[in-house]
Amino acid sequence: MELVYQTLDKLVEATVLFHPETILHSDQGFHYTHPLFQEKVKKLGIRQSMSRKGNCWDNSPMESFFGHFTSITKLRKSYAIKAGS
Repeated sequence: MELVYQTLDKLVEATVLFHPETILHSDQGFHYTHPLFQEKVKKLGIRQSMSRKGNCWDNSPMESFFGHFTSITKLRKSYAIKAGS
C-alpha cells in the first residue's frame, strides 16, 4: 500500500491545483480498491475510475504509452552512459 500512497503524495506535491474534473483511472487491483486509498483520492477531489473486471482494452492506450516511454527513457540513458565513457 505504501507505494501507491507515496505515488499519490508525489502527485499532490507536483500539482498546484487539480482540475475540478480530474479523473484517476486504474485497474481493479487491491491497492486501488482499498477503502483507505479511495478515501485519500476522494479527499483530494479526484474522481476515481476503474477498468471493468476482465477488460484490459480500456487501459491499453496508457499501457502502450508507458511501454514506449520506458523504452525511450532506457535508450536515452544508455546513450548518455556511452557518451560519458
